[in-house]
This record gives sequence, structure tokens and C-alpha cells, in this order.
Amino acid sequence: MIADADSYFLINRVLIVRSFGFVFLLVVLGFPALEIYTLFRVADLIGWWLLAWLLGSALIGWMLIREESLAVFGRLAVAMQNSQSPIAALWDSGRTMLAGVLLIIPGVLSDVMALILLLLPSKAGRPVVRGTPDDNVIEGEVRVVEAEQIESNTRFK
Repeated sequence: MIADADSYFLINRVLIVRSFGFVFLLVVLGFPALEIYTLFRVADLIGWWLLAWLLGSALIGWMLIREESLAVFGRLAVAMQNSQSPIAALWDSGRTMLAGVLLIIPGVLSDVMALILLLLPSKAGRPVVRGTPDDNVIEGEVRVVEAEQIESNTRFK
């Protein structure tokens, strides 16, 4: 019975890996085909302006990558100084870099995906929300003094 269960899980695992490979291949081959189809459809609509759009988006993508490669260290420093998570700063910088790469890739769909990435709200730079101070708390220091220390101090006075 145990051998049957093991072989069942092994077969399912192989099928999942194979189906993932098929989906990955479909995406890798399907996205460029869909991108080319969309380019032709948009070229029919706006004509040669598409070339200006593609060149402009590539220039903007290159500028985004160049600016973000310089700003990532500043974002990390600010996040550390404000006691915020540096992961949020890295996430925002990585998202901007990915949007720049998508803008450089010629295509309408990649430009739309880059625009969506750029319009997502940023997590870095938000103030850290801390609880309100409790007015019933009195801050101070506590020093524990043993009874033997008190007796020894009072004898020599």
C-alpha cells in the first residue's frame, strides 16, 4: 500500500513538472508572438507614430535604469536611517529597473506592463507607524540593593 502511494505522488510530481515546463514554453513562445501581433495591430491604427513611440519608450527605459542604478544606494541609506526595512527599498528599485527593461523591449504589451509596474504604490518612504505613547507609564531606572549592602553601608558612617 505504501509503495502505491509513493508511486502515485511520484507520478503526480512528474506530471506537474512536465505541465509546468509546457506552460513555461507556452509563455516564452506565446508572449513574443502576442507582442508582434499587437505591434501590427497598433501600427495599423497609428501608422509610423509607432516607431516614435517605441524609440521614446526605449529612451525612457534606458533613463529609468540609469537613474535607478544611482538611486538604489540612496534609497537603502534613507531606509536604514529611518529604521525602515531595506527590503522595501530594494523591492521598489528592482520594480523600477524591471519597468525600465520592459520599456526597452520593443512592444506595446511590455510597455503596458512597465506602466503598470511604475504606477503601483511605493512601499519605501512611508513613515513607520508606531503606537501612541501611554500616559500612565512612568519611565525610570531601577536599582536593586540587597539588605546586606544596606547594613554594611550604615556601619561605616
